[in-house]
Amino acid sequence: MSSDKPFYIRKLAILGLGLIGGSLAKALKAQHVVGEVVALGHREASLKRGVELGVIDSYSLDLAEVVKDADVVVVATPTMIAEQMLVDVLQLVSEKTIVTDVASVKGNLLRAVNNNFSVAPANLVLAHPIAGSEKSGVDAAKADLFVAHRVILTPVSSTSAQALTTIRQMWQLAGADVIDMPVDEHDRVLAATSHLPHLLAYALVDALAGLPEQQDIFRFAAGGFRDFTRIAASDPQMWHDIVLANREALLDRLDQVTDRIAALRSQIAAGDGESIKACFTRAKTARETFGTILAEQQADIQKASNNSSISRE
Repeated sequence: MSSDKPFYIRKLAILGLGLIGGSLAKALKAQHVVGEVVALGHREASLKRGVELGVIDSYSLDLAEVVKDADVVVVATPTMIAEQMLVDVLQLVSEKTIVTDVASVKGNLLRAVNNNFSVAPANLVLAHPIAGSEKSGVDAAKADLFVAHRVILTPVSSTSAQALTTIRQMWQLAGADVIDMPVDEHDRVLAATSHLPHLLAYALVDALAGLPEQQDIFRFAAGGFRDFTRIAASDPQMWHDIVLANREALLDRLDQVTDRIAALRSQIAAGDGESIKACFTRAKTARETFGTILAEQQADIQKASNNSSISRE
């Protein structure tokens, strides 16, 4: 990764050119901290489109060719595919090449690596950018997608400090706030804050779409319904993979919410207004507290991002 710049990736390999991989490439190009960007994907049309848009410089359908002599390899494939992809890449590259990913679940990836290596390679840094859109594909890629968003790194005991620092700096240059978290904790937290909400949104829309009066329901739905169900427009295949990859943590969270819904149903059936109101009040207080924390976090992240931008000018 030698250059006259403090941070520079001579060759970045992106495996799976979609929204996240494409946005990362655009962000790093905008900061002028990456040289050649090469991609691999299963649809050549998308790869050609990436070249047309200037997101990537070239592509290949051959994995070994794409990762050869890369400084950093980013596995940006769907979660289930990423399991084998990570293993294949780690077997192809030298320890000088840093391998990372963008998947929403970490436990299944770490298990796949541990099943194929005596210890997780030092050049592997599992990562999860918490940013996205209902839109997918390289055409949806944006250079500012990660600005004021979090990226969670989940290093293990064998992770190289140098590899960890490189991936941290890479995401910071993309505008993100980067934190570290143990793999198990990451999967439990994301099951509650991301995976479960998507599951509930899909279930609600699917249930209502099956009702005889569905046309009227959707025609007269208010803003609350629109806001809550927006995420049900996300890529079904991607969320199918996420749900199955993190099923143990997700089932725990789902059971907790199912128990709460069952209790609320009983209270409604019994006309227990006090219990219903108490539930709503607790939820309102918790949501207001979350809103305050979120606003403070976003302000801090944005301030750090602005300061970082100024320092690079």
